[in-house]
Amino acid sequence: MAAQTKKPIVASDLMKIVTTSGIQISPDGNKAITIVNRKAVKNENEYYYTRHLYLLDLTNKSEPLQLTFGDRNDGQPQWSPDGTQIAFTRTDGDKSQIWLLPLSGGEAHVLTKAEFGANNPRWSPDGKKILYSSGIPFYAIEGKTTWTYERPGRTQGDEPNFKNMKADEKKKVTNSPDGSLTEVRAWLAKNASESNPRVLNRQNIQGELNLQPDENFSHLFLIDATGDAKAVQLTQGFQSFNGAEWSPDGKRIICDSKVSSVHPDKERDADLWTIDVDSKQAKQLLHWDGYSVSNPAFSPDGLSISYYASSTNGRFYSQSVIATASAAGEKPMLLTASLDRDAGPLVWSSDSKTIYFTAQTDGDIPLYSISAKGGAASKLLGNDSGINDFDVKGDRAVYALTETKNPWEIFSYSLKESAGKQITKLNESWLGERQIISPKEYWLTRPDGMKVQYWVMEPVGKKDGTKYPTILNIHGGPSAMWGPGIFSMWHEYQLENSWGYGVVYCNPRGSGGYGDKFKRANFKDWGTSPMNDILASLDEAMKGNSWIDKDNLFAEGGSYAGYMVAWIVGHDSRFKAANAQRGVYDLTTFMGEGNAWRLVPDHFGGYPWDKETKKILDANSPYSFVSNINTPLLIIHGDQDLRTGVIQSEMLYKSLKILNKPVEYIRYPKEGHELTRSGNPGRMMDHMLRVIEFFERYAKHPN
Repeated sequence: MAAQTKKPIVASDLMKIVTTSGIQISPDGNKAITIVNRKAVKNENEYYYTRHLYLLDLTNKSEPLQLTFGDRNDGQPQWSPDGTQIAFTRTDGDKSQIWLLPLSGGEAHVLTKAEFGANNPRWSPDGKKILYSSGIPFYAIEGKTTWTYERPGRTQGDEPNFKNMKADEKKKVTNSPDGSLTEVRAWLAKNASESNPRVLNRQNIQGELNLQPDENFSHLFLIDATGDAKAVQLTQGFQSFNGAEWSPDGKRIICDSKVSSVHPDKERDADLWTIDVDSKQAKQLLHWDGYSVSNPAFSPDGLSISYYASSTNGRFYSQSVIATASAAGEKPMLLTASLDRDAGPLVWSSDSKTIYFTAQTDGDIPLYSISAKGGAASKLLGNDSGINDFDVKGDRAVYALTETKNPWEIFSYSLKESAGKQITKLNESWLGERQIISPKEYWLTRPDGMKVQYWVMEPVGKKDGTKYPTILNIHGGPSAMWGPGIFSMWHEYQLENSWGYGVVYCNPRGSGGYGDKFKRANFKDWGTSPMNDILASLDEAMKGNSWIDKDNLFAEGGSYAGYMVAWIVGHDSRFKAANAQRGVYDLTTFMGEGNAWRLVPDHFGGYPWDKETKKILDANSPYSFVSNINTPLLIIHGDQDLRTGVIQSEMLYKSLKILNKPVEYIRYPKEGHELTRSGNPGRMMDHMLRVIEFFERYAKHPN
């Protein structure tokens, strides 16, 4: 089809984008299982997601086969060792259970009936049992905490545990607002058990969408794969056991955990632990001073373990490094430190000699390999693209790829022949009718030597000699990374191009994907230096692309980028209009209301009650410069966004209104911080179009 007959991307194309997750190759290496994620709508405005299991034929003899159907949310698929069954999770309400799907035919059937839900199924090596985890709330755990009970004047267990009682037991407890202190406490406890009111004693009270009065502790369970026996709880107490995996001989389970001497909300580190399956004895395997370690896995030969190690020095800046040790937890070694990148998911080779992993690098997400004995990492795949998910078995890698020309497909790659082939055509049919704009890559060197990477995308239908409005699109994090390999912005960029806007985006200092020094370069400096990197990228883009109209510029961004938009328009007046989404605008307020509040001490070296730190926080808060904002500003936030907190947006909006500045405010119901990435699809489209509609009021397009 000729390019001129293709249509630009439209907002509703969001509903057509199909993605996958949870790729796992079968034991015989001939098939793979994956989750296919789609968006759906009924009754014209009721938008939702479906997640179904698909079987992929890696021999290319048959097309992908859908295995589960309906308005389902299926996930975390795992092959049985003999390749005859798939264990997976299915969500019903707010809890998920483990289900089994026989591949010889027949319906999927539920295996677990866990009171608090079941997740992360893992088959035992002999295929007879399934390990899973369940989040057990504080009130359902017996015994005493290993830390001091944080209610002065009270002791743990000095009131009836109504949350854990049956209805007839509750009736037997004497409670009265007019009784003795014991009876009053029982009456108050009964009210609290019904969340009327919510009683909060912990430090991390904000979840993503709601307050979290109760702590949850992740515990491990074993269940017979036939379902003939009741699940057995392997771990106990006020301690979480995460990322559990089997040893190849089936005798041990390895995970990360920590015995806390302080409340778990105040404990940020983890160690490696093992659990003996027969005795259920849990013990520490590896503690590494200066590092928090997590997500361990045995090598296939059982002689080594891999895990992730993060330095406890500057935690939010610390890069995740793949490390190894002996199976006994001895001789810990940082494996990927010299790569100077955050290591992503990893897979061991079948012969235990190689580890495969991904890492965000210069706008891409390549697949790397590294010898398990150490040495330099080698890049196998990923130029101007992003590998979002993968598995390796034998000499075959199966991976999901994001490219500019196609946001998501699954490919198979022969490690021996260095050759690949496409397996799925999830998005090709509708993309064949769409005009896609490719980004042009540039680099610039700042006065202090920092090198900043940026990209420019032309508007659809660009004509030589004509000027076009251009949007400066900024990323959040602040340690996120954008580039051609990042899926999350694919549709938004293309939609803005289709409306006749150029797009400029960059990775300023503080971004991930460029090494430790670059990532730490915004310490105590969230505003000025990153802003100068961003604006320098725009300035350089205008020099190299004469079609960008310097008098017709717009800016937008979410989260930290919402902060940055507000910061920029408080310091620079070049933009015709701007949009700040889900942002942080006053760092002291953010310290109180956001669940990401640790960014304050980690990025600014202290707390608001420290006089010197308070000066730095105020000097770095866009709210301090609110009276300087004259650019028309659209502020957007989700009603239930507790990562950055809604008061941030209310403060900025109300203040600009008082100052009679041009400002508008949008609040989305039932949405949290992930509105633009995994929010309700209808509200995601509404969000993008409201930003474009706002810019259209001020933009000048060529005739």
